[in-house]
Amino acid sequence: MKSVLFPAVAGMLTVMSGAAFADTAVSAITDLNVRAGPGPQYPVIGVLAAGQSATLNGCIENSKWCTIAEGGGQGWVYSDYVTADFGGSRVVLTQRPHGSSVAIVSPPEDIGNYSTEYTGAIVAGEPVDAIPLPPAEVRTYVRTHRLDPVYLEGEVVTGATLPDTVELREVPDYNYRYVYVNGQPTLVDPDTRRIMYVVR
Repeated sequence: MKSVLFPAVAGMLTVMSGAAFADTAVSAITDLNVRAGPGPQYPVIGVLAAGQSATLNGCIENSKWCTIAEGGGQGWVYSDYVTADFGGSRVVLTQRPHGSSVAIVSPPEDIGNYSTEYTGAIVAGEPVDAIPLPPAEVRTYVRTHRLDPVYLEGEVVTGATLPDTVELREVPDYNYRYVYVNGQPTLVDPDTRRIMYVVR
């Protein structure tokens, strides 16, 4: 999948700790949404493709949301799905060694305007092997039969698992079901409840 560059989001962060390192390269472990703010309720402004690198600006303290710069723009990613080099080893950002120097940033001032209540949490999982591109009629059906989104803590990526409380809807003559999670239409295996494809 080709990456989508995202526009700059001006004035969205303030570095709180000058002791942290700068210009840290991070890489996405799966195709990952880049959002306008630190939460699934913010709009998607781009995609960091699996294996694509970006520069880590910092993370909100006690949060899994971090801000990155890539292609001249800035955005927010969920740190369960990006890796960085810590002590010569590639480590998922949320599993970095204690005491690692990552800049602490403050959330944007408009975060209150985007607040929402989560009804559960997405269980992070290993990325799944790419399924063939779903037929055009399936993608069209999912886009034209919109559902009210379910907001879950976490990010929408292939391989993640949805809680049992999320209702899945049928797609005519297709083996996967669909649901809008955090504003993203997704195709889900009804047996395992794993996200198999994110309709972008």
